[in-house]
Amino acid sequence: MPALVPHRFLIRMAHPCPYHKSMPLDGDTLFDIPESGRLNNFAELDGQSSFADVRLAWNEFGIGIQLTVAGKKLPVQGDADRPRSADGLTLWLDTRDARTSHRASRYCHQFHFLPTGGGSDKDEPAFGQAKVNRALQDAPFADTSTVLLQHHKFQGGYRLEAFLPAVSLVGFDPEQHPRWGVYYQIRDDELGDQYLGVNGEFPFADDPSLWEVLELIRK
Repeated sequence: MPALVPHRFLIRMAHPCPYHKSMPLDGDTLFDIPESGRLNNFAELDGQSSFADVRLAWNEFGIGIQLTVAGKKLPVQGDADRPRSADGLTLWLDTRDARTSHRASRYCHQFHFLPTGGGSDKDEPAFGQAKVNRALQDAPFADTSTVLLQHHKFQGGYRLEAFLPAVSLVGFDPEQHPRWGVYYQIRDDELGDQYLGVNGEFPFADDPSLWEVLELIRK
């Protein structure tokens, strides 16, 4: 019989975000984030498994995001006009880690990263940003032209790389504020949903107190 309260609801993890000097790179790849940057969702605590690997890293220029999805047999599905129903990653970041509040501040951001669904033919990777519902104050929207994206297909899956410049993150100040709030949801029409912590039965999309901690470390 499943637990009434997921085990992951009872803990709040602090995830290291390593410093990565060489971001972004030119060419066919933006970066290669090491294992130390992986956000472990500890799905096994609730008897679940993961199909995706999410890694973050930072430097003075911004934040790097690396998503790898494996185990697919079908093509990815995407539409940049409907990001919450497309295959891809939604990432929430709070540059002040104010997780005592149930409502978002202007430092709370919601970003969408899609492996496909962009461009005139809907076959290019896409980036988008949305307001956090019920926020006390909305974060300004990033200039989409400054966000870098790379999409790499392989047998049974894909890898998506994105680089968010510092100017797209209100309150970006790693020296004074190295602890952030973080959360993610990965959607896949074939494989289902994967969460960093609690599942869709909890209002994590609106409530920053349910997010986890991201620690920007330099060493």
